[in-house]
Amino acid sequence: MVSHARGCFPEEACGLLAFDRTGALRHAYCLTNADRSSRGFTVDPDDHFRALGDAEARGWELKGVFHSHPVTPAVPSGTDVAGALQSGGLHVIIGLVDTPTPQVRGWRITAGEATEESLTIVPGIASAVEEGGPCP
Repeated sequence: MVSHARGCFPEEACGLLAFDRTGALRHAYCLTNADRSSRGFTVDPDDHFRALGDAEARGWELKGVFHSHPVTPAVPSGTDVAGALQSGGLHVIIGLVDTPTPQVRGWRITAGEATEESLTIVPGIASAVEEGGPCP
């Protein structure tokens, strides 16, 4: 996810998170930001469909999203909170601003409230960028 965020800079990177039946994060799908914006994202519908098909074929569920904040900290914006489509799903934000090491923070957004979720970073769960949506 961090590599994808760096590769998409200065635009926001985005992707979807797949979990197994035990609730363990199994895969991060690095996808295309259809908005091509540094201040917002929309997951490309074709990428979303492909990720959904792959996750279902593996017995996983898409229960989260990740995106980067190239110009703000890794805290949900008003737009992020208002646009949260899946109540209670995991939202991972990668903050790239004002720090040599990106901030990676998790959030649960429920009924318009963002609550930070503790994350344990596990390498090797993200798809290679070329498997998902490319960045410019």
